Amino acid sequence: MDIWVGIMLICFGASWPSAIAKTIRVKNPAGKSFIFMTLVILGYISGIIGHLSRRGCAGFHDWVFWLYVLDLLMVSTDYVLCFYYHAQRQKEAANR
Repeated sequence: MDIWVGIMLICFGASWPSAIAKTIRVKNPAGKSFIFMTLVILGYISGIIGHLSRRGCAGFHDWVFWLYVLDLLMVSTDYVLCFYYHAQRQKEAANR
């Protein structure tokens, strides 16, 4: 079962580095959905909790756990960048 969860996490995680790079490059979170990213973050947190509740402390030594953590960190990075650039754009608009 872990192999299929791992493949899913690799596939989902493969898209986030390019999303982060685009957010940094354009410095504009337009088109990004904070609700969507919040739901994805909650989903990864739920996956981590579920994984650990099934495996206990041994779950920390499982590669699937670390894929969950990596994906969560990538989505959270994009989330924070979007909030930062959104605030910057609002500040610039207020100064005009």
